[in-house]
Amino acid sequence: MKQSISDKLDHLSRRLAEIDALLGSETATKDLDSYRRLTREHAEIGPVVALYAAFRKADDDLKSAQAMLSDPEMKGLAEGEIKVCRDEMERLEAELQRALLPTDPNDERNIFLEIRAGTGGDESALFAGDLFRMYSRYAERQRWKAEMISQSPSDLGGYKEVIVRIVGQGAYSKLKFESGGHRVQRVPATETQGRIHTSACTVAVLPEADEVSDVVINPAEIRIDTYRASGAGGQHVNKTDSAVRITHLPTGIVVECQDDRSQHKNKAQAMSVLAARIKDKQQSERQAKTAAARKSLIGSGDRSERIRTYNFPQGRITDHRINLTLYKIDAIMDGDLGELIAALSAEHQAEQLAALAEEAA
Repeated sequence: MKQSISDKLDHLSRRLAEIDALLGSETATKDLDSYRRLTREHAEIGPVVALYAAFRKADDDLKSAQAMLSDPEMKGLAEGEIKVCRDEMERLEAELQRALLPTDPNDERNIFLEIRAGTGGDESALFAGDLFRMYSRYAERQRWKAEMISQSPSDLGGYKEVIVRIVGQGAYSKLKFESGGHRVQRVPATETQGRIHTSACTVAVLPEADEVSDVVINPAEIRIDTYRASGAGGQHVNKTDSAVRITHLPTGIVVECQDDRSQHKNKAQAMSVLAARIKDKQQSERQAKTAAARKSLIGSGDRSERIRTYNFPQGRITDHRINLTLYKIDAIMDGDLGELIAALSAEHQAEQLAALAEEAA
């Protein structure tokens, strides 16, 4: 094990002992916020320190076995013990490296999933509808809840834009790599000569913001407009100004919501989307400033970046970030995203491990 990693683990061991002492004191629960922070930190580093303790024990056992090599009667036993210890240390070191990888604080959050039609006109809108169904079916498989926030249907079906809130444990961790440009190649239903057309949509996955602690929105910096909802809704749409448009003046971000008949609910939903977009913008700006010289294999996260191609005539889907091609387009479009998501997560972890090894070198 490299000395820098060993030093980091020694520091965590000392910190865990400090936390144990603080939590065991008579005054531990006087400040409940501090108590919660300490218990959360204990839960985070406790398993890592336990792994390190097991590694050190295996190291001690290895040294004891090596000391027995000079005894002819014990040499065979010692050699077997040495192999067992080395295998165990190798396994534990790999686990420790993974445990030390930085975690994304947003991983367990709910998300806002935004899908927008791009180049390709009506066919792009139809593809946006297909993507919406794909993610909705995936959410069902995960037993997550999907709530429609805003939709702008196109004339021939599908959506010009659709925003849905997905509620479920680990939603962001599973879908965060879906942001980017999605390209489709197929023969549109309106094509009479059987020619393959290419069109595209953009997908944005935003972690839901905790409005209290994550994003502070100054009421003086937003403009709220109300208007009559358009589209389906019967006579109601002509009677009340239930639709809401919120403009965040400093950033120019505009959010519209008209899916509910209640202006109050539309405003609350629009504010939630606005908070998520501001949080995402702030996070993107921070990442741009502190970006490492080596670009992540998962991609830059640029929404204009083409990340995936869906080729219907050949029945294949290709993720360009990791050069993965799967010939199961029907299953994937029906929400079977497990293999794609697992491959993206594994590649991201491999990149993180490589970066950790460079730091330790």
